[in-house]
Amino acid sequence: GPVAETFRVIQGAVTEEYVRSTQGVFQFELSGDGGGTWYIDLKTTGGSAGFGKPPVTADVVMSMSSTDFVKMF
Repeated sequence: GPVAETFRVIQGAVTEEYVRSTQGVFQFELSGDGGGTWYIDLKTTGGSAGFGKPPVTADVVMSMSSTDFVKMF
């Protein structure tokens, strides 16, 4: 779906430079189609993004519809 595709693109764009400059973990609580808990980890070496809880405690937790999430990105 659109949410999974968005996270696939984000994962492919994560670089060590983004991790060094951001140093944050973002958790998304999404409702609607493709919803659930998703994350972008820009703190842990290598960074990552995907479905489920982040590997470390999130610095920011955002709740929104999956439609709004896809629009935001």
